[in-house]
Amino acid sequence: MLYQAITQGESEQRPTPANIAVWVLIWAELTEFALFFLVYLVVRSHNPELFSEGPKHLNTLAGALNTLVLLTSSYCVARAMAGMRAGRPDSCMKWLTATLAMGLTYCGIKAWEYVWNDAAGLDSRTDLFYSLYYYLTFNHLLHVLVGMCTITWAMFRVQQGAFSTESYEGLEGAACYWHMIDLAWIIIFPLLYVLR
Repeated sequence: MLYQAITQGESEQRPTPANIAVWVLIWAELTEFALFFLVYLVVRSHNPELFSEGPKHLNTLAGALNTLVLLTSSYCVARAMAGMRAGRPDSCMKWLTATLAMGLTYCGIKAWEYVWNDAAGLDSRTDLFYSLYYYLTFNHLLHVLVGMCTITWAMFRVQQGAFSTESYEGLEGAACYWHMIDLAWIIIFPLLYVLR
């Protein structure tokens, strides 16, 4: 009886979102970020004064705004998924468009931040803190751009009618990748802008 209840519960569980290839990509990307977070922490432990002083000169407002924008984008992509699951591709498209708009806003804020840094005389050669800051933030920016391409692809597929309430694996893969980008930023923001 207990075995039947357990196996019945297992068969009713929803499969992992997206497909295995997407998860291999996400784990590879998260591993890359994790290695650089580890490098950051090791270098920080050997240069505490440098890493205590560095964040004071960054544009914390830009970092906070980008955090808000990316959290909002995660909400938007989740709403897009909910729209597709409910059989409302028009709602899905609306929320994917909002996700893309949040990605563009992130890029705009990041460009403003880099210009602000340049005016303040901060670049990747300033010191070790800024070298890691530029590596992490520019690498993350590239991931946002790739994520925007996947969201654009998903929008194209939605318009073609390629997804339905029963079949939306590609859309789910794009959404999972986008959430991974947001997760990485949630770690980057306090490491670079807050910790002193």
